Amino acid sequence: MSRARQYDESDVRVRPGRGSRPRTKRRPDHADAEEAMVVAVDRGRWTCAPGGDADRPPVTAMRARELGRTPIVVGDRVGLVGDLSGAPDTLARIVRVEERRTLLRRTADDTDPFERVVVANADRLVVVTSLAEPEPRTGFVDRCLVAAYAGGLEPVLCLTKADLADPGPFAAHYAELEFPVVVTRRGEFPTALAELLDGRVSALVGHSGVGKSTLVNVLVPDAEQRTGRVSGVGKGRHTTTAALALPLPDGRGWVVDTPGVRSFGLAHVTPDDVIAAFDDLAAAVEECPRGCGHLGPPADPECALDALVGEGALRPGRLAALRRVLVALRAAPPGALTADR
Repeated sequence: MSRARQYDESDVRVRPGRGSRPRTKRRPDHADAEEAMVVAVDRGRWTCAPGGDADRPPVTAMRARELGRTPIVVGDRVGLVGDLSGAPDTLARIVRVEERRTLLRRTADDTDPFERVVVANADRLVVVTSLAEPEPRTGFVDRCLVAAYAGGLEPVLCLTKADLADPGPFAAHYAELEFPVVVTRRGEFPTALAELLDGRVSALVGHSGVGKSTLVNVLVPDAEQRTGRVSGVGKGRHTTTAALALPLPDGRGWVVDTPGVRSFGLAHVTPDDVIAAFDDLAAAVEECPRGCGHLGPPADPECALDALVGEGALRPGRLAALRRVLVALRAAPPGALTADR
């Protein structure tokens, strides 16, 4: 006869006052958390605008333990609990990160395999390029367009220093892609650009010296004051190494000032991701063979986009402009897409 002992419920030992049911760790739902927008990140602290309202004092927050290592970046919509007064030496907690609508991603350099989210939930990507001093580069713009299309942002090309050179020839490269191109001159308010940014969250990117900082200071007259206020709350100092969201006057949108662009890592991007940004072309490329880069002959002789041109449904000039952008993606080394070329 087996000597194995038979156990029943009476054998279960229960610590006094604990009950017999196993305890389960329940994550709080924080239904009462207030929505906020992350406007700056510095040394493990996040500066947030409660309700996305620039008129309320910014709040410094830490990431709640239950979020683990969840990445939180400028532009993220989060849920806050705790002290939301924005008073000195107060600290709130980020307990929830909402699903992102758009993403602008990059790598630190051409050899860095790790993607970094620069901005979340931006509506537009404003590519700032000077027409002179320094000279404009189509390669830089093409690469920014790839990042915008892949991340779901609407691109805008802003050509600065039009008082030094004719913007027409450079703007003509992108006319067929049908996204806004605005021109600014020294000493003039950028009215056309301001209208495009009205009511939106817009990220500005550009090389050093193209006039991006000048535009930010004109669009946001108290930009330096705002930057100082955010830096004071976060106990750090805003530099060009991190993005910073600044409110447009009268609460009509946000401008996200980003650090100088060295490279966009686009190992995660495929040609189909770029085409998907064009509603009238996305369905057509489903007829392309697997692995089609949509560059046309000789690289992709069976690309369905060529058939659209033959049918008159796609202008040859528009296809040529789109393929120039795709060439920038194809030419990138694995893991990165350099913006300095």
